[in-house]
Formats: sequence, C-alpha cells, structure tokens
Amino acid sequence: MATLQDLAERVDRLVLRHEELQRTSTLMEQQLAAVSIERDSLKSRLAAARARIDALLARLPEGGPAERRSPAGDAS
Repeated sequence: MATLQDLAERVDRLVLRHEELQRTSTLMEQQLAAVSIERDSLKSRLAAARARIDALLARLPEGGPAERRSPAGDAS
C-alpha cells in the first residue's frame, strides 16, 4: 500500500505535469491565433488576386487567342 509520502510525491508530479500542460496549451492557443490570422490574410489576398484575374479576363476580346489562330498556326 502507498505511504503518505508516496502519495504526496505523486500529487507533486501530477501538479507539475498539469502546469506543464497548461503552458503547452497556452502556447498552442497563441500559435493557433497567429496561424488563423495568417490564414485569413492569405484568403483575403487570394480573393483579391482572383478579382484581378477576373477583371483581366473580362478585358480580353471575345474568342481569345486560341480561337483566332489558323489550324496551320497550331502545327508549327
């Protein structure tokens, strides 16, 4: 059977482990927040890039370059 001293040492180890896990959890929460901010920024940049591409595509003449080529031009 465990002695009172053994139980006290086990409780001490459990408290230390709990504190370590709390610190780890806090760090992970901070990392998650940073990564979430970065993700949101990248999503915003992607949306802006897509809008720019859509605007450029809208400026292209109808029947793009591939449709204006002659069949002989494709063979060269």
